[in-house]
Amino acid sequence: MSSKNLFKDQILQGIPDNLPESRNRNPLFPHAPKRNIQGVLTVEEKKLAIKNALRYFPAKMHPILAPEFLSELEEFGRIYMYRFAPEYSMYARPIEEYPCKTKQAAAIMLMIQNNLDPLVAKYPEELITYGGNGAVFQNWAQYRLCMKYLAVMEEDQTLVLYSGHSLGLFPSHKNAPRVVVSNGMMIPNHSSKEDWNKFNAMGVTQYGQMTAGSFMYIGPQGIVHGTTITLLNAGRLKGLGQNDLKGHLFITSGLGGMSGAQSIAAVICKACCIIAEVDPAAINQRVLDGYILEKNVFYDLKDLFEVAKEWQLKKEGVCLVYAGNIVDLWEFVVAQNINVALGSDQTSLHNIDDLGYCPSGYNFEEAQILLNQNKAQFMEEVRKTLRRHVSAINVLSSRGMYFWDYGNAFLKEAGKANAEIWKSESEGTYRYPSYVEDIMGPMCFDYGFGPFRWVCTSGNLVDLKESDKIAAEVVERLVNETEGNTKSQNQDNLNWIKNASANLPLVGSKSRILYADTIGRIKIAKALNEAIRIGQISAPIVLGRDHHDVSGTDSPYRETSNITDGSKFTADMAIQNVIGDSFRGATWVSIHNGGGVGWGEVINGGFGMVIDGTDQSEQNIESMMLWDVANGIARRAWGRNPGAVTTARQIMEQKSGLNITIPVNADQELIDKLF
Repeated sequence: MSSKNLFKDQILQGIPDNLPESRNRNPLFPHAPKRNIQGVLTVEEKKLAIKNALRYFPAKMHPILAPEFLSELEEFGRIYMYRFAPEYSMYARPIEEYPCKTKQAAAIMLMIQNNLDPLVAKYPEELITYGGNGAVFQNWAQYRLCMKYLAVMEEDQTLVLYSGHSLGLFPSHKNAPRVVVSNGMMIPNHSSKEDWNKFNAMGVTQYGQMTAGSFMYIGPQGIVHGTTITLLNAGRLKGLGQNDLKGHLFITSGLGGMSGAQSIAAVICKACCIIAEVDPAAINQRVLDGYILEKNVFYDLKDLFEVAKEWQLKKEGVCLVYAGNIVDLWEFVVAQNINVALGSDQTSLHNIDDLGYCPSGYNFEEAQILLNQNKAQFMEEVRKTLRRHVSAINVLSSRGMYFWDYGNAFLKEAGKANAEIWKSESEGTYRYPSYVEDIMGPMCFDYGFGPFRWVCTSGNLVDLKESDKIAAEVVERLVNETEGNTKSQNQDNLNWIKNASANLPLVGSKSRILYADTIGRIKIAKALNEAIRIGQISAPIVLGRDHHDVSGTDSPYRETSNITDGSKFTADMAIQNVIGDSFRGATWVSIHNGGGVGWGEVINGGFGMVIDGTDQSEQNIESMMLWDVANGIARRAWGRNPGAVTTARQIMEQKSGLNITIPVNADQELIDKLF
C-alpha cells in the first residue's frame, strides 16, 4: 500500500478498532510544561477526567487505557492520549491528497495539519500550536474523530466542535459553514486562569487561542509583518522617520514564541534593536532559525552597547541580543545615560505559570525550579522585578523614550505588583499605552487595516508567487488611489508584499499575510478568485485573518484598547462578527475565550473561507469580507474614534445598502459644567 493510500485509510479509520501500540513522547520535539493539578482536582474530579477521556473508545479498551490515562494526568497534568498520535507525518499536504466528499472539508484538514506540523507548532505532540497553551485539540482522539468527520462530510452537513470535541455532523445546507468551532466558552464567573487549569485537566474545555483553535496559523510571518507595521508606525508617531528607523535605538525583550518576530521586524525597519532574552533555548532556536546571528549574542552589557553604537552610526538594521534579564539591561541603560528612541516589552506575562517572565537574580533553570517548588515565592520575586522594571522605564520615558506595551499583560501584571505604572489606578488607566491604543488602533484598525491572509492549497510555491504578484498589482493601484494615512499603510503593504518571499523563509503551508483594509481585502480576494477560475492559480485558496484585527476581537488590553467610550470590556463585536460571517459565506467560523493577553481577558472571533474560482465564491467574498471588517469599523466609529468615523463614511459611499450609525459628539465643556 502506498503512503498516500495509507494516509487516507488512517484518516477514514478515525478511532481505531484495535489499540495502537503504547508510545512515549518524542524526545526530539519540544513539550508542554507539566500542568500543576496538585490541589486543583479532587479525587472525584480525577475520576471524572478519566471517564471523560474513555468515552471516545470501546469498553474493551478501557482496562488498558484507564490506568494509562491516569498516569498521563498525574505526570503531565493533562490526558493527551499519546498512544493515539498518528503514525503518518504531520504537515499541510496538497489538497488532492485528502480523502473527502467536498473540497471545503479537505481544505480544513489541510489547515488543521499545518497547525500541528512540528515545524509550525510549539508543542506538536500536545496539540498546542502557539502561546504555551493555544490548542487545536485537547487530545489525539479528538483529532482522529474530527479528521474522519471531515473526510466523510457532505456539502449539506456542518461539523460542530466544542473545545476540540466533535459533537457530530448535523444537516444544514450547501451555503452554511462546514464547521462551527467554539473554544473555552465558560460561564463568566468561572473563567479565571485557575478555572482553565481545572476544566482543561478534566477534558471539558480548552484554550483555542484563536488561530490555533480555528486552524489559521501560518507560522511566524504573520507576526513579523504585524511587528514591522507597529515599528514603522511608532516611528511615524514620534517623528523618527516616515519610512524607516535608521540610526534609532529600539530596546525590548523576548525571543521565544511570537516575540521572536521583533528581531526580523527591527532589521526590516533598519533599526538598531537590542533584545533581552533569559532562556538559552529561545536564543539557540532563533540562531537556528536564522532570526539572529550567533556573533550578535552578548553576555556583557558594556560590549553590547559598544557594538550597538557602531551600528547606529552606520544607520543599518541589526538585532543584538543580551543573554540575560531585561531588568539588568534597562538599569544599565539608565545608569549609563544611553539615549533610547523606542522601548517595549514582549515577555509573556500573560503566561507566568509557564515561566513567561523570569525574575531578576535567577537564571532560567533556577527560576523553573523555584516556580515548581515554591510558586508563592516565585510570584513575589516576579513582582519585585516588575517594580524595578517599571522604575527604569519611567526614568527613560522622562528622558524622551517612547514606550508601549505589546498587550502581553505587562501593564496589567505591573499594576498588580504595585509598580509605579498607574496613570489613574481608580480609573484603571496606565502611564503607557498598549501598542493598539496608540499605534495600531488609531493608525490601522480604525481605517480597516488588519492581518488578512491566504493559503494556497495546492502546496505549490508557483501558486504562492503568483498570488504575491496579483496582490502587489492590487495594492499598487490602491496606493495611487488613496491619500494620507491610508496611502502610507498601503505603501507599507506594497513594500511588504514585493519583498515577502525574501523577508523570512516559509514555514508550513504556502501562505501569505497582508495588512489590507476593507476594500483591499475584497479586491485582492476577488483577483485571487479570478486567477483560480482561469487556471492562473491551480487550486482553491483559503482566506482568513489573525485575531489581531479590526473586528473579530474584543480585548480591553489589546485589540480594543483604543475604544474610550467605556465599552472596551464588552464582547458584542466578536460575537456578532462570527454570527454575521456564518451566514455570509464563511466556510468555517470560530469563537474563543482567550487570546494573546490571556484566558478570561479577551473574546476572539475568526473565520476561514475557501474560494474556488466560482461565482458563489465571488458573492461570498463581497458579502462576508465587507461585514467582517465593517462590523469593527462601525463599532469603532460609534466609540467616537475619528479615523473610524471617516472610514465608515467612506465605505458607505462605496457600498450600497450599507448604513452605519454615526455618533453625535457632545460638547465636553457642556458635560463638565454638570459636575
